Amino acid sequence: MNDFINNKVLPPIMKVVNTRPMNALKNGMLYAMPFIIVGSIFLILANIPIPSVATYLADTGWSSIFSQAFSMTFGVLAIWATIGIGYCYVQDAGMGDKALPAGLTALAAFWIVQSLSIANPLTAAIGTGKAASGIGSLTGDQANAALHKLPVAMQTFLSNPVTGVLNLSWQGGQGMIAAILIGIFTGWAYVKMINAGWKITMPEQVPSNVANQFTSMIPSGVIIICATVIFALFNKIGHTDLITEIYHLIEQPLQGLGDSYLGILLISLLVPFFWFFGVHGGLIMGAVTSAFLIPNTAQNAALYSAHKLTLANGAHIVTNEFYNNFINLSGSGITFGLIVFTLFFAKSQQMRAIGKVEAVPGLFNINEPFLFGLPLVLNPILAIPFFLVPVVVTTTVYWAIALHIVPPMTGVAAPWTTPPIISGFLIGGWQFAVLQVVALAESALIYLPFARHYDKVLIEQEAENERKNVGSAA
Repeated sequence: MNDFINNKVLPPIMKVVNTRPMNALKNGMLYAMPFIIVGSIFLILANIPIPSVATYLADTGWSSIFSQAFSMTFGVLAIWATIGIGYCYVQDAGMGDKALPAGLTALAAFWIVQSLSIANPLTAAIGTGKAASGIGSLTGDQANAALHKLPVAMQTFLSNPVTGVLNLSWQGGQGMIAAILIGIFTGWAYVKMINAGWKITMPEQVPSNVANQFTSMIPSGVIIICATVIFALFNKIGHTDLITEIYHLIEQPLQGLGDSYLGILLISLLVPFFWFFGVHGGLIMGAVTSAFLIPNTAQNAALYSAHKLTLANGAHIVTNEFYNNFINLSGSGITFGLIVFTLFFAKSQQMRAIGKVEAVPGLFNINEPFLFGLPLVLNPILAIPFFLVPVVVTTTVYWAIALHIVPPMTGVAAPWTTPPIISGFLIGGWQFAVLQVVALAESALIYLPFARHYDKVLIEQEAENERKNVGSAA
């Protein structure tokens, strides 16, 4: 089985993982992380769960100030992703001096292919029924009746979409898949054109920072023209735009798949699967899942900011924080149980020594000492808990949210290195801190019998090695 996996299964997977588009996706998304973390801080400040403090912040206008900081950091993730992916694609091709123009070109293309309009706020406020928010002291129905008393020309003017503005929905989670695709295709086209000699070469006397802009002019111009043609085709033929179609045809199905129990169960199995054969499972699955789990996080954050965070309102069960702060809790395979065993119950020298090395990194969800020191890689005795614990924890957390035992995660992002309990409190309040305690307890209970058996095996091996050393010394 080991030979089959290493010779037949992993090579094609790794070939895909190590391609330039995958590297651009993996590295480009990292440029969004500072904005996610900083934006999460402002999201918390704008929605402090203490009624008296929340009321004070709302009355004094500070909530709206914090919300603006959130909207222009966390809320525009697609912008950071587009620039980062286009930049990293070209940089990975060895064209570092042309990487930033490529990233900015990707952003221009991303904006060109979307309709610069939003629904008229008046229409949203009036609505068509009693659930509408209304205007001032008027209900939605009353405001709607008043609107229909106006001349038709005025009704049309007040109902038409607002044009010439960016729709912030597409700059955030809803535009993420489009941002990824446009970033990758822009980087690919940019590299192809530069390598084909489609560039303006300036004399050597021209400063490099000036010459680079002329070198980028033709690739940027071609990409912008192509984006304009694409926008025209969608606008004139389908009366839509590319971003909208990508969202409905690709992103929504992917988000639905990732948000399902079977989808997150598969992810929880693949992380330890890759690690078991010595391949960085967290890195691989993180690059793949971020494309649809980060949008889930962004949508939950928007609902939380609007005080509408419920499953009925479309909140997601599975977000990027589910992946970072539960599936990889204490490290891939959720190896907290091994930390407990090696520190307090192990008798073999190897397990006790590795436990001391892993104790501090494990607090920050880093478990490479276990993966390669015990090892967990290609270890048949510890393979069962290594695969089983993430499945049990995933099942516990998923159904706790699905059955309304705990609310959905707020969309607040905690870095994956945030210690357990603290990260749970940040991503969803005390309920998720408790859930992390439950997850750690499950890890300890499941790993215990297997770790004890492996400890006995190591004790026997150490005794045998000692007998051999004594014999050779004699």
